[in-house]
Amino acid sequence: MEFATIGGVIVSLCSSVIYDFCLRRLNKINGGSADIQDKSGDSKMTRSLREWFKEYMSERRGRKNRLVTKDGRCNIEFGNVMHRNRFAYVLDFWTTFVETRWRFILLYFVASFTLSWFIFGLIWYWLARNNGDLLWQNPPPGHKPCAFSVNDMTYAFLFSLETQSTIGFGNIYVTDQCPGGVALIVIQTIIGLFINIFWCGIVMTKISLPKKRAKTITFSESAVICPKKGTLCLQIRVANLRKTLMIGSQIYGKLLRTTVTGGETVILDQVSIDFMVDAGKDNLFFVCPLTLYHIIDKSSPFFNMAVDTMHQQDFELVVFLDGMAESTSSACQVRTSYIPQEIMWGYDFLPIISRSKEGRYRVDFSNFAKVVPVPTAHCTHCYHNEPGNHLHLKGIDNKGFEVIDIEPPNGTKM
Repeated sequence: MEFATIGGVIVSLCSSVIYDFCLRRLNKINGGSADIQDKSGDSKMTRSLREWFKEYMSERRGRKNRLVTKDGRCNIEFGNVMHRNRFAYVLDFWTTFVETRWRFILLYFVASFTLSWFIFGLIWYWLARNNGDLLWQNPPPGHKPCAFSVNDMTYAFLFSLETQSTIGFGNIYVTDQCPGGVALIVIQTIIGLFINIFWCGIVMTKISLPKKRAKTITFSESAVICPKKGTLCLQIRVANLRKTLMIGSQIYGKLLRTTVTGGETVILDQVSIDFMVDAGKDNLFFVCPLTLYHIIDKSSPFFNMAVDTMHQQDFELVVFLDGMAESTSSACQVRTSYIPQEIMWGYDFLPIISRSKEGRYRVDFSNFAKVVPVPTAHCTHCYHNEPGNHLHLKGIDNKGFEVIDIEPPNGTKM
């Protein structure tokens, strides 16, 4: 804990020094010119830098406090794992290699082939030495070696490489002088074949992992709370950036609350959150961006929250989307999270889908995360108890799919 505290102080001091340095440099560059000064006398560029720096530090603190980051990675580490439990990683070596980073995969790939060539090269060198084939042994005229030209360690390594990779021997080949040499060729060929199969399987599995497919599914940076279907709803927006669909998509959420007891003991409580669209919550038709909503009723953990208490809460809303890629039939899961500061009360998403005169639907991703204020009660109790707060339109009311007629874009294709 002391090292963590010292590290945090050092980071804060460095951040302050960098911030002050940037401000001084900008003030020196601007030179106090009047055309870029506002009424308060601060430079617009300086103010922009200050706002950017505050947003960056806020985002950095938010990443440290999240259990799940915005891009779906789990912010957790394991400590004091017993050695016998670590041995389970070795037993499940296939999963261990598949989950290893590419840089280490390439390192292990090169090391495995090089090491196998060198080990078998030593064995070939040992056979040549026992048969008296080496140059320093001065073989007599007419001596028949185990393998022609294998008379030192360099040629033994080259012969091992050529045998395992089956690229041809040239002037180096095995004779019938040593039966052990024939057996060694068979053994090395089989082992080399297994090494090739193993690494081909690892590379193909890593390439086909659905993690990259999950990167083409994006969530809105913020969630909103606004009236919908006669009650207040928490809404998020999700989009599939590929034209291929996600089959059998399901979306759900978990509300995570942490309780600190005894100084460092953390108790993690999980509450299920149901999300749905107008057609339901299972088997989503993911052909266009969807606005998903959670109804805030008496069974919802958001029921007792209000606009002035939302940002004072300590929770994390983790949203999951499970589905199967249409092109590869591989199951994948997309995750993101929202903290109270990312939930906007009294806002709604802008429409992003329009229809041209040619009848084609067009998705405008510039409005994907944009929100607008809407009249909203400041708490769920007020919404249901005060008259006039729950008026809504009849039928399906999906603000994320509002169709309007627009002029055809100037040569722009989606």
